[in-house]
Amino acid sequence: MTDKPFGTTRRDIPAIGQGSWYIERGDRKQAIAALRRGLDLGLNHIDTAEMYGDGQSEAIIGEAITGRREEVFLVSKVLPHNASKSGVRAACERSLRHLKTDRLDCYLLHWRGPHPLPETFAAFEALKSEGKILSWGVSNFDEDDLDEALGVAGPGQIACNQVLYHLRERAIEHAVIPWCERHGVAVTAYSPFGHDGFPASGSAGGKVLAEIAAAQDASPRQVALAFLTRRDSGFAIPKAGTLAHVEDNAGALRLTLTQDELARIEAAFPLGRKPASLPML
Repeated sequence: MTDKPFGTTRRDIPAIGQGSWYIERGDRKQAIAALRRGLDLGLNHIDTAEMYGDGQSEAIIGEAITGRREEVFLVSKVLPHNASKSGVRAACERSLRHLKTDRLDCYLLHWRGPHPLPETFAAFEALKSEGKILSWGVSNFDEDDLDEALGVAGPGQIACNQVLYHLRERAIEHAVIPWCERHGVAVTAYSPFGHDGFPASGSAGGKVLAEIAAAQDASPRQVALAFLTRRDSGFAIPKAGTLAHVEDNAGALRLTLTQDELARIEAAFPLGRKPASLPML
């Protein structure tokens, strides 16, 4: 663990993600084993949300981290319709019960919703003052949302912005990442392999990843993770539903891509134009 809310580099806080889409009904034991193996390998950032499986993901994680809470940087998220002053508190306390813990290391607003940001952030601060959360942040915020959030919260209060980021969806590089770097906000990349759309081995981009992976004695997915976490400001939360996922994710921590390799990946997966709105899953 670290005494900082978030690490300044991906190696300060190696990350594994955990969501309902990663755990099928029959996979509870497998998911628990994978999470515990991740902790063994030093992958100590576990992400979840009240939305995932209506609390079932949190319950699985709570079981997995029993007796190992001090090893974990634990993150959960509140749904927008629960983000009123009283709703945030009730949601957080439900999550704490599911997770069998007395605190979250970070608590996020899952996306913008009907409740004003000052109300949500005041609720976060109240929970923080009580020690129920140690830091808080946002998710799926574009630069305009971040400007508004900063105006409400003030400098140094927003720990992170969790956003969609993978090789075929690099929209956050236009404005979100630069904004976060200017203001000291960590960038957490969710779905770093896409959603059932990782580049096929026979595609042009897939071949580039495979060639770099062979040179690095790594897997294509490890290369993708290394590319997406090439900046000091960000890290990724790939899925961790099986032991194979965890082992592969952990292998990415040792990779350092060369400038030539970074350039080849940039060319194979071009940034494209800035979209009108921030994509999300």
